[in-house]
Amino acid sequence: MNETLKVLESRRSCRKFKPDMVKNEELQAIIRAGTYAATGMGKQSPIIIAVTDKKVRDELSEMNRKIGGWNEGFDPFYGAPVVLIVLAKKDVLTHVYDGSLVMGNLMNAAESLGVGSIWIHRAKEEFESDFGKDILKKLGITDEYEGIGHCALGYAAEPAKPAAPRKDNYVYCI
Repeated sequence: MNETLKVLESRRSCRKFKPDMVKNEELQAIIRAGTYAATGMGKQSPIIIAVTDKKVRDELSEMNRKIGGWNEGFDPFYGAPVVLIVLAKKDVLTHVYDGSLVMGNLMNAAESLGVGSIWIHRAKEEFESDFGKDILKKLGITDEYEGIGHCALGYAAEPAKPAAPRKDNYVYCI
């Protein structure tokens, strides 16, 4: 089996990260892979916000925790030191699909480099709030974007669990 197919079959969500920062060259390669995701009509509607600053990452985690309704002290990013936030332009009809493909590329690229990842939701709610709007404003982003997801990244603190068997009737052929 070729390396790409191995990565696609072996990638699992990581729910326990080491505190070590992802090496910059690995992080840049992961981000670059995200920018090559397929997008409707090649419009490249998504953007990626890379959060490596611990203070901002922790504020983002706290906002996500509150939206999710978890108890104080819970980290919805599972200790990951990096969070890549994917947003996409609301006025592009395929924006959710485009952003979802970016998320897939980010996670698969991370796996190929030995970096753990997990897709964390609630980016939509975060970026509809004043908190998220302030982040965009500080970055000089003025277009209307919808939060698609967070790709939490870091080195896994424990081995990934094996994949569950694929369900019956996953594929139908005509």
